[in-house]
Amino acid sequence: MALPGESQGLFEKENIPVIYTGIGKVNASLTAMDVIHKTKCKVMINLGTAGSSKFKTHDLVEVSTFVQRDMDISPLGFKVGETPFDPLPSGIELIPYFPELPKGICGTGDSFETGAPKVPCELVDMEGYALAKVCRKMGVQLISLKYITDGADHNAHNDWEANLVHGSKKLFEYYRKMVTT
Repeated sequence: MALPGESQGLFEKENIPVIYTGIGKVNASLTAMDVIHKTKCKVMINLGTAGSSKFKTHDLVEVSTFVQRDMDISPLGFKVGETPFDPLPSGIELIPYFPELPKGICGTGDSFETGAPKVPCELVDMEGYALAKVCRKMGVQLISLKYITDGADHNAHNDWEANLVHGSKKLFEYYRKMVTT
């Protein structure tokens, strides 16, 4: 998770260790690399919140693909979202885990999105693409669930905070399903 507010202490109360990345792609990348090197994990679980103009507030969505919504080198002839000269594709696909959950493309950027992203995506966050890229490069499977807290619009900042408690409960419920199946 990015921030302790996303867990609301539920995981900690059950003695489940949570690693918080901090906000943004750089913090997420550094944390992911550190965790993979220290634990030699084969699977990383990313639980968190996201905004969406497609999915309804309070939906839980499994991310099918991560894209970068703020990578824009288009003046040099590259597509928005594409990292020039990078061997990885601009969209990093994940292996689905929960067949019952809706799937969505998540656009990651180092900004709190309140409008239409420049790249096609159905939900937005600030860390996921970085986690996906590190995991892909390191041969680690990533499973990512996002609780939709807001409509990624002018009121997103208020809705995000108001819906953290609901989101933490839903994320905790699905975490339990992951570790007991």
